[in-house]
Amino acid sequence: MKLLSTDQAPAAIGPYSQAVAAQGFLYTSGQVALTPAGDFVQGSAVEEAHQVFANLDALLAAAGCQRADVVRATVYLTDLGEFAAINEVYAAYFGEHRPARACVQVAALPKGAQVEIDFVAQLPA
Repeated sequence: MKLLSTDQAPAAIGPYSQAVAAQGFLYTSGQVALTPAGDFVQGSAVEEAHQVFANLDALLAAAGCQRADVVRATVYLTDLGEFAAINEVYAAYFGEHRPARACVQVAALPKGAQVEIDFVAQLPA
């Protein structure tokens, strides 16, 4: 097991790693709309989702992965009414690649976020 981190994504805000590589896979911690400097992106769920994807892309890159290596994503929303809008952002980032996914509504997220996403990706050979 290898703990991964990058200054291109926000530092962990608790006792956890940004990402962990284990047994051929990368497991990212859930990302909310914090910038690498630790500032929260204020705005719509769509604006938050763009920052979340930027953070996840940075974690993938730190492990030598890309979005095409993602095999599973979990999307957490505080309002499933945002599902269609977040789906559009998600589809734009993944293009034709379609990893397995779950999307759930939660009561609250850290920092008052509206969106949190985590990935599992296959590490390059």
